[in-house]
Amino acid sequence: MKPLYKDPIVIAEAGCNHKGDIEIAKEMIQTAAHFCKADVIKFQKRCNRELLTPEQYNAPHPNPINSYGKTYGEHREFLEFTLEQHKILKKYCEEQGIIYSTSVWDLTSAKEIASLSPQLIKIPSACNNHYEMLEWLCKNYTGEIHVSLGMTTLAEEETLIRLFEQYSRNNDLVLYVCTSGYPVPFEDVCLLEIERVKRAYEGRVKEIAFSGHHLGIAVDIAAFTLGATTIERHYTLDRTWKGTDHAASLEPDGIRKLKRNLSVVYQALHYKDKEILDIEEQQRIKLKYRKH
Repeated sequence: MKPLYKDPIVIAEAGCNHKGDIEIAKEMIQTAAHFCKADVIKFQKRCNRELLTPEQYNAPHPNPINSYGKTYGEHREFLEFTLEQHKILKKYCEEQGIIYSTSVWDLTSAKEIASLSPQLIKIPSACNNHYEMLEWLCKNYTGEIHVSLGMTTLAEEETLIRLFEQYSRNNDLVLYVCTSGYPVPFEDVCLLEIERVKRAYEGRVKEIAFSGHHLGIAVDIAAFTLGATTIERHYTLDRTWKGTDHAASLEPDGIRKLKRNLSVVYQALHYKDKEILDIEEQQRIKLKYRKH
């Protein structure tokens, strides 16, 4: 019998939770690989001058207590790693036995990260309508392209799928059900969107995944049982650190428990292969009612 479920993949989304420090990023890689047993760790790449208008770049951070610079642009630059640093992180991931990945937010970043030939590149919800970037990746990058569907209309979803079909890259496309909020209250997670997206696009894309910004790990187990093959969660070494994403992230023990719980649920998600299992035989002899 063909398995109903695939072995779940856990992505620890480090993003910019390294605080701009490559040594912290390396510690996050090592911890995710060996303590958490995550499958993938994912960072971010942005060309801030390209992504932001001059007004946005020079404006103060909307939440100054979390800012690493006098302006929002300075804040983003402080957290940004160079391509050479990403190359170092990718090599370190390979040494530690975990898959390296990065979200790209603009065309320059997409080209830079694609030059490293990672196994997968992620497109965040905010950029899934950046068609110039998506077209470039379809034509020039041969790995998997993962795309989040937060804050996206049904019409935009269909446009996205058709773009990948146009370039015959839909078999490399992984779609993430996602609600864009930090953190997301449980009533806004909308888990049954996984079933909707599966009905709409299964067969047209490679896989359906789930990117969660909620608290705890119970929801992720349900997401997997509903058919999400990959589970992505924000990851930090310390939720009290300065920055906007830490509070909505899991610490190492949370990622570890998530991976462990998904793995045992995966082992349990199948039908009996015979009417009376071997483990039941002795119990049947000892306990099953028999008329005397």
